[in-house]
Amino acid sequence: MTQDNTDRPRRTNNPQAMRGKILDVAADLFQRQGYNATSVQDVVRAAATTGGALHHHFPTKKALGLAVIAERVAPEVDETAIRPVATASSAAAGIRNVFNGVADTLERNRAVTGCPLNNLALELSLADADFREAVNSVFERWRIALSLRLHSDRPDMDVSRAHDLATLIVASYSGAMAMAKASQSAEPLRACAVQLETLMS
Repeated sequence: MTQDNTDRPRRTNNPQAMRGKILDVAADLFQRQGYNATSVQDVVRAAATTGGALHHHFPTKKALGLAVIAERVAPEVDETAIRPVATASSAAAGIRNVFNGVADTLERNRAVTGCPLNNLALELSLADADFREAVNSVFERWRIALSLRLHSDRPDMDVSRAHDLATLIVASYSGAMAMAKASQSAEPLRACAVQLETLMS
């Protein structure tokens, strides 16, 4: 006789969903209060999970931090800073849209917590070589993508100049975000957008 299983409770455990939730929560906490000021227990509480569940996916806090950089920070840079430039009518238009778009978001949120990549770079790059390499790889990918788009727009532009100009754009964004965080104003981003567009015209 076959037993009817329709009344049995279905398994609701979803390890991958929990892993994603832990990453989302950790990324938010690292952004708002910093990596060093955030304890594993802070993440456990905010994710409404257990220490065992967290350590199943991330054996150490460092493993969690590196995963946040690779799986949350890097995709955010791609979505907010790389793809908009790659798909814009020109590099100049894309860069203007990136700076002003982020400024618009900051003003809607009425708070500036800074660039996640910048925050982690400043906090962790000198403390740990693995963190430094992870953060630098995101910066480098960003810079290379910009350099390629700049050279695509202007084939006559020397490759080394395109690379240097890409470095200036990334540095301008990072510096403007730091100033915006300190002043709690999006004005530095808008000022840099204007000057970069003038420089590239």
